[in-house]
Amino acid sequence: MSISPTPQSIPQALASAISKRTQFLAHAEENDTNCYRIFHGTVEGVNGLNIDRYGEAWLIQSFHQSLTEEELAQVSEQLTQQTSLPVIYNDRSNKNSRVLNPLSDENETFATSEQKMLENGMLFSSKLRHEGQDPLLFLDMRVGREYVKAHSQDCSVLNLFSYTCGIGTAAAVGGASRVVNIDFSSFALAAGKKNAQLNHVEDVCEFVQSDAFPALRQLAGLKVGGRRNQKLPAYPKLAATQFDLVFLDPPRYAKSPFGIVDLINDYQSLFKPALLTTKAKGTIVCCNNVAKVDRQAWFDSLVRCVEKQGRQVTQHTWLDCHEDFPSFDGNHPLKIVALTLS
Repeated sequence: MSISPTPQSIPQALASAISKRTQFLAHAEENDTNCYRIFHGTVEGVNGLNIDRYGEAWLIQSFHQSLTEEELAQVSEQLTQQTSLPVIYNDRSNKNSRVLNPLSDENETFATSEQKMLENGMLFSSKLRHEGQDPLLFLDMRVGREYVKAHSQDCSVLNLFSYTCGIGTAAAVGGASRVVNIDFSSFALAAGKKNAQLNHVEDVCEFVQSDAFPALRQLAGLKVGGRRNQKLPAYPKLAATQFDLVFLDPPRYAKSPFGIVDLINDYQSLFKPALLTTKAKGTIVCCNNVAKVDRQAWFDSLVRCVEKQGRQVTQHTWLDCHEDFPSFDGNHPLKIVALTLS
């Protein structure tokens, strides 16, 4: 089934999106950035269709309905007219978001090989198809990487749910004295190590494969516990430590023997120990990617949690996604706020 009633609607929507990005694309080129979103379908007219540039390739992803062969051919022609690069299509419209469609042998070889991309002069590893589901760098988090890079000079940095360590790499490039990246996925951390090596900051970066709950609670000086009647698996032992800058970017929902990550109903279970790992006059950057979570209500809940610990939010800065990720009425699903704590 086609994403839209008529094949022409997708090319028209894409042409409009490219036209709106004229200044953005020029700015990206000036700033050594060749990874960005060229079409954000939910807002720009084709729900569930995203098109990104990842270095020397275009990546099309469909999340609700598959593109027809005709639609794919039309979109591919538009993209190569914009910049002549290979086009990879990942159809993720089945219920678990796994890629459905096969590629030609040539395209599959390219899509599964390691590539490189540039963001503000930093190098990141890219692979358009791999053992995971999502691309190796979340492009809407560019503003977070920019903030961390600009605020990490001589700082110790804790990067939680680090995935491929884009935030940690940016911190190290920004002059951090120590960066600790924590993620449960060995695959993601292996990509993170490559990112550190690409930017010659591997000596500053540490990589800890661990469930976030035991790691955070140990760093915060709290007892490691678990969910009722759950046998706790082994986990790395960490000493209680506070950091100048803490970055907290959890997934929407995840369950483990140690606890449940739930960004709608229980952000505090992660935020409380994370703020305890943040030094006085330090900064914690909090992220919530759930659209239904109200921005102001979420912010107010963070402030209350800080005050319950006898501390204050002395300054806060909202980090809004760049214009290649447009939103309805300025309310982007991804909310990022940097809190400076007493």
